[in-house]
Amino acid sequence: MFRTTDIVLIAVMVSAAAFTYTTKHAAEAELSKVRQLEAAIRFEEETTVVLKADWSLLTQPSRLQKLAEIYHSQLQLAPVEAHQIGDFSELPARPLRIEDITDGAMGGMADSGIDTTTTGGVIQ
Repeated sequence: MFRTTDIVLIAVMVSAAAFTYTTKHAAEAELSKVRQLEAAIRFEEETTVVLKADWSLLTQPSRLQKLAEIYHSQLQLAPVEAHQIGDFSELPARPLRIEDITDGAMGGMADSGIDTTTTGGVIQ
């Protein structure tokens, strides 16, 4: 009645159906994970937009000015004065420039008629 080839073909069809079912099931599980991740990403993006809008509202200069006036006695805020930042005596010495070095090393080449700007101080 059944030949050996029929039995082998039936076994191949059953195994192919089982493989197809497991592959489909695994793909659906991965698709579910992808959709969950996309939903989480969308939620985070919306949260970020809301937080940026909130930050924008909280840092408005007019709002901060009102808060500074309300809590002036507690915070004792005052504008920064120029003398609080620094003094000229606290500034570092002026750095040495290449022109300062080359003018001394050329020994008065600028007076000799050589254009030190275009030749770079090289005597031709």
